[in-house]
Amino acid sequence: MPEVALNVSLIEHTPDPEKLVAIAAKMCYTRLSVGELRDRVTKNDQKEFIKKIMEMGHLTPIEHVSFTFGVEGVSRALLAQITRHRIATFCVKSQRYVDERSGDKKGTFNYIVPPSIKALGEKQVKKFAEHMEAVQGFYDYWFDVLGKNKKTAEFRNEDSRFVLPNAAETKFVFTMNTRELLHFFRLRLCMRAQWEIRALAKKMHAEAVKVAPTLFSYAGPPCKFGECKEGTLKCRKDATR
Repeated sequence: MPEVALNVSLIEHTPDPEKLVAIAAKMCYTRLSVGELRDRVTKNDQKEFIKKIMEMGHLTPIEHVSFTFGVEGVSRALLAQITRHRIATFCVKSQRYVDERSGDKKGTFNYIVPPSIKALGEKQVKKFAEHMEAVQGFYDYWFDVLGKNKKTAEFRNEDSRFVLPNAAETKFVFTMNTRELLHFFRLRLCMRAQWEIRALAKKMHAEAVKVAPTLFSYAGPPCKFGECKEGTLKCRKDATR
């Protein structure tokens, strides 16, 4: 079964992120040259200073630090959500240039099975797989039909994909600066966030905090810091997923 699982890797990040944040922030308050400031910051621990500017809400300096993640094993439904975070750069596996044909071997395109369906048991998971196989048949049909006609052959990838479901797997590389990442974690680590993007946010946070523990100690949903923005909506703290 071509069910696939979430995989997240931190591909690249700004070197010495907390040192850079300290240099950028201190530049606002010093007469020192850039070289002198850099030397002074390098010699001293900046943890308390970074905490101070974060608590002051002086967040412009953290925009100088960026993180690039590689993500695979996620659905097209997740892609629609994460690209709403506009202060980011995305490069996504294209369904126009990478087709989803099953070929000679039996099987389907890679897909994601929601936890709610898994919770219903193996019988329902098998039914879900059967539905994916049916969709694969639809896709293969249109791919072949469009490909056999000279007028439509060039459109077979981009138009066959219209029958693919939100469950179809996608992969992408994306970059966010730290300020946008904190905003992302504030929204997507909330228990009311959709299960898949919350799982992604957890894995991203685990990677980011290894690199910049002080900066990302301020990451999390509003309730972590004593306030909830969900109003009368029910919190899902006790949810099983």
